[in-house]
Amino acid sequence: MLYMEFTARSLEFLALTFVFIVGLGVLLVAVLFVIDRTQTADAVRRNYPVLGRFRHIFTELGEFFRQYFFAMDREELPFNRAQRDWVKRAAGGKGNTVAFGSTRNLGVPGTPIFVNAAFPPLDEQATSAPPLVIGPGARRPYAARSFFNLSGMSYGALSRPAVEALSRGAQGAGIWMNTGEGGVSPYHLSGGADLVFQIGTAKYGVRDAAGALSDDKLREVAAHEQVRMFEIKLAQGAKPGKGGILPAEKVTPEIAQIRGIRAGEASISPNRHVEVDDFGDLLDLIARVREVTGKPVGIKTVMGDPEALRPFFALINARGEAPDFITIDGGEGGTGASPLPLMDLVGMTIREALPLLVDLRDEYGLKDRIRIVASGKLMVPGDVAWALCAGADFITSARGFMFSLGCIQALKCNQNTCPTGITTHNKRFQRGLVPEEKHAKVAAYAKGIVKEVETIAHSVGVQSPREMRRRHVRIVQDTGRSVLMSQLFPGSAAGGAP
Repeated sequence: MLYMEFTARSLEFLALTFVFIVGLGVLLVAVLFVIDRTQTADAVRRNYPVLGRFRHIFTELGEFFRQYFFAMDREELPFNRAQRDWVKRAAGGKGNTVAFGSTRNLGVPGTPIFVNAAFPPLDEQATSAPPLVIGPGARRPYAARSFFNLSGMSYGALSRPAVEALSRGAQGAGIWMNTGEGGVSPYHLSGGADLVFQIGTAKYGVRDAAGALSDDKLREVAAHEQVRMFEIKLAQGAKPGKGGILPAEKVTPEIAQIRGIRAGEASISPNRHVEVDDFGDLLDLIARVREVTGKPVGIKTVMGDPEALRPFFALINARGEAPDFITIDGGEGGTGASPLPLMDLVGMTIREALPLLVDLRDEYGLKDRIRIVASGKLMVPGDVAWALCAGADFITSARGFMFSLGCIQALKCNQNTCPTGITTHNKRFQRGLVPEEKHAKVAAYAKGIVKEVETIAHSVGVQSPREMRRRHVRIVQDTGRSVLMSQLFPGSAAGGAP
């Protein structure tokens, strides 16, 4: 009898203990749910309370168990863990020092290795790159403050909070923001950043009722003080020869109004500007936009064959008319939606195209007239410093800034289900991205890039990043040996005095 009574009490105690533990667990989950839902720093935890914490747990555990997993620091594509972690630390304002040694395989062909100077300038002799004027022949030239800027991403491809955060962050860092081909939205303007208005083949934002370029709309856009330049997009790296693709679910009434199209219908831009049949037509279009707006006008393109551009530069000299800048995108460039064959197989990489374009420009004596802007997976300091050595005047990045917003490379950009709220118009996911929190990370990332490129410049023996030349970087060959870039591309930008 006593045994049965003891057993009953024990079971009752165990049951109460179990209920207490379960209740405590439920309470803990509820508390974590409220904390995650109300915090603003992490979009994944905000959109996926409690469950989102496991991503961070596994990320931290990966640091200790990485030797047991296939995907190491530098093996993941399109951007590896080491690159994403660098951006995350820079955006968080944290130090980017590392321990134990580099995880980068320095024997991979194409790897840049910077040439350190025996006697670099003293710390107090280092200087920042001064502003550089674009479009000296325009009525309103633009003195660009930073060599590192924000590449084209449209409102429509990006969400409202993402554009707001990028605009505010760009203004805070003193860099320009390219609107992308989707037109200028109130959210581009809200942050106060300098803007480059991109004119795509569909003329979004500056088109008339028939879809043709409208001078009146151009004047309206140019009237915004923040719009500093115009960029005519001929092609982009992820889809040369193919126009922009915006799925129907992303064409909201607001986006349709901004772009001048119909809501709820997929919008596919023409694969080229219908009024531009040759380089003469292109120069005519550039001159028209510059005359109407009074501001610098450039083009964005992808190189297929450098010889195909010789007639363009020859015509520039013959007519005395030129674009104020050329943005060269690499075939490895990204986008929200593109046919796989174009993304994988068309267009020269930025590593090959950039020095060739710089040499062509300089060969025709246009260095002081045409600025070169490099774009295409250039999102960490080494890539940006390499581009400056190759001869670029400016570098722009899109995906680097997406990572600074919290992008986790989910590859859902074209499905309107981005879990971090960056490339979706689903309010549920957008809730996770809080511009008031994220804009500081955008600015910190841009400033971090500039600071560390300045560190590289100082190491190779020059005082300012734009003083770097091709003789300051070696490129690893398939033999395992490295060769100076000035030997691989012995153009006018190869060496000489800074």
